[in-house]
Amino acid sequence: MLKQVGKAEIRVDGPAKVTGRASYPQDLYMAGMLYGKTLRSSKPHAEITIDTTEAEGLKGVIKILTFKDVPHNHYGVLFKDHEVFCSKKVRSIGDPIAFVIATSEKIAHMAIEKIKIDYRELPGVFDAIEAMQSDAPKIHDKGNLIYHYKLRRGNVESAFDRAAAVAENTYRTSMVDHAFLQPEAGLAYLEGSQVVVCVATQYPHFDRQEISEALALPLDRIKVINPAVGGAFGGREDITLQIHLALAAILIGRPVKAVYSREESFAAHSKRHPMVMTYKTAADAEGKLIAMEASIVGDTGAYASWAINVIRKAGVHATGPYVIPNVKVDSYVVYTNNPFAGAMRGFGATQVPIAHEQQMDILAEKLRLDPIEFRLKNCFKPGDRTATGQLLHHSVPLVECIDKVSEWMNQNTGADGGAIE
Repeated sequence: MLKQVGKAEIRVDGPAKVTGRASYPQDLYMAGMLYGKTLRSSKPHAEITIDTTEAEGLKGVIKILTFKDVPHNHYGVLFKDHEVFCSKKVRSIGDPIAFVIATSEKIAHMAIEKIKIDYRELPGVFDAIEAMQSDAPKIHDKGNLIYHYKLRRGNVESAFDRAAAVAENTYRTSMVDHAFLQPEAGLAYLEGSQVVVCVATQYPHFDRQEISEALALPLDRIKVINPAVGGAFGGREDITLQIHLALAAILIGRPVKAVYSREESFAAHSKRHPMVMTYKTAADAEGKLIAMEASIVGDTGAYASWAINVIRKAGVHATGPYVIPNVKVDSYVVYTNNPFAGAMRGFGATQVPIAHEQQMDILAEKLRLDPIEFRLKNCFKPGDRTATGQLLHHSVPLVECIDKVSEWMNQNTGADGGAIE
């Protein structure tokens, strides 16, 4: 048992990556393969009409795929709210509208320029708070509010009435791109009755399911191969070019490859959810936290992706690593016409520390307490319960961590408060 623990082991994929022998999707090549390029929306919210006639007449263009070519024109990890190719309207800049298949990348690019899109622009909404209003433009027919998570513990109103110090502020975090080193790329081809899709992904089994549903194919006719992955961090949990490539290979009967530019990568994949977080936090005269109330609104952009999981996680972690006996949290996630947001490292737990840690500093200052001592007085220890009721038995090292950081700071700070060179 545990033969590898405590030993220096060489990663299985390590030598190939450091020597450059590893094969990433853009490295793949097959004889006779064609090249694909996606036409994406240049408008954030508009009804559209597509005319591919001129582009189809270009020498070297094999076929141009649109929504008419997709058996079931939808996909999505939780809700099927994406369209493989937009049919009647676009909901965000970067939405896929058509996929050109050509004999070269150059011709595919030329064909993209010749596709005519008639945009009839619609009112858009780009602020998550505004998107919650009843008169806001609707991104999807069922409305903009996707999910509301509630957390209740104790009586916050009574606790605020007896507080010695209260901090009340609104904090905002921005949209963030994963910016992984390897932009999206892939190759699809036929292998007997199977379509094979080679693409860097975090969920080959989910990709297979999504391809199956969109193309109305049984799972045993779809194979997803995951070459070397040049970074992901959550950004490869949603489909980008997988269905496009699979459909192209099936309809044409030849291998089809696509490689995104960095610009297209930014437009195609999900982002970290921007959040607006309004916090009210209270402590008593001894410096013990007694109450916290928070409203968190997450902007998932035009499509849901993992929005429910992300905003629930934000609500669960809204109190931070602190014992607070009275808690009220409401976290919401809404559609807007912004680029869509999804999974990214931390999954909703990354945004809320921006709020709860500044609240700790403000309360410590109001009570004239050292911010480190204030945190030590309130942070989780073995035997404590979280606001959701979880009893913490083990792996609660925060006191030790804070002590170590504080010790280092004291040893490496000069008398004037500056760092020692």
